[in-house]
Amino acid sequence: MPTALLDDRALISVSGLDAEHLLQNVITTDLEQLLPGEIMPGALLTPQGKILFDFLVSRAGENALLLDCRADVADDLVRRLTLYRLRAKAELRKLDQQLVLVSWRDESSGSEADSTPDGALRDRRFPDSSAAWRSYGGSATSSLEDRVKWERFRILNGIAESGSDFSLNDVFPHDVLLDQTGGVGFRKGCYVGQEVVSRMQHRGTARRRVLVATGDADLPSAGTDIQAAGRPVGTLGSSAGRLAIAIVRIDKVKAAMDAGIPITAGEAKLTLAIPAWATFTFPQDAATAEEA
Repeated sequence: MPTALLDDRALISVSGLDAEHLLQNVITTDLEQLLPGEIMPGALLTPQGKILFDFLVSRAGENALLLDCRADVADDLVRRLTLYRLRAKAELRKLDQQLVLVSWRDESSGSEADSTPDGALRDRRFPDSSAAWRSYGGSATSSLEDRVKWERFRILNGIAESGSDFSLNDVFPHDVLLDQTGGVGFRKGCYVGQEVVSRMQHRGTARRRVLVATGDADLPSAGTDIQAAGRPVGTLGSSAGRLAIAIVRIDKVKAAMDAGIPITAGEAKLTLAIPAWATFTFPQDAATAEEA
């Protein structure tokens, strides 16, 4: 089973009698659904419902949780969460020199029973058919080639992350499929930005979504406009050869597909597909899609 070192990640410990209560009241994840031995995605939102920080959350013993986030924003995340702590009995601190390793099942990995890494945490963003695990600590035995393979695996599964695929403070949780991966608890109580996110869910107004893009040539860099008939319909995220994350308006993409209009990024023609595990669909009537 391949393993990659993610040296651009950091860990934040949230511990104390009120640690879970504190996080449950401010982040999107429903921690009542978080089991030991697994990881769930989540986000801290602005009051307007946009993602201010994204991360992975796991249990780290009694009254303790870990947040796995981008290293370059970890200090800012600690400061922001500290603002919400008030009198809660909780300690927030960034852990120093903690390695973050990821392993995943490729075609040569064998069965799940034979390939689950010891002590690793199952990443619930990925379906059972293409599982991934996170490990914290230990030793690094990873190469640049392993990291490239991991990014390709992540892209192939349509798992978007900030920095690589989208900018913070620019997208709603639905835009990057947190509603699909268990990163938003729609039955939990209030959290920061909850009203906006719940409204999008109940009204079914999410139109910007992550798709997997396949090009007829190697794809350009992240941030390149995706166009149909010269009009933008979205943006490329990270790419691996002819594969890329695409964050697009699915109503406009469906209208272009129905009309036989090529969808392009740079000089490459794209084929766009909903991730195989996702439950959303293209709009049935996209003919009237207009510019937002």
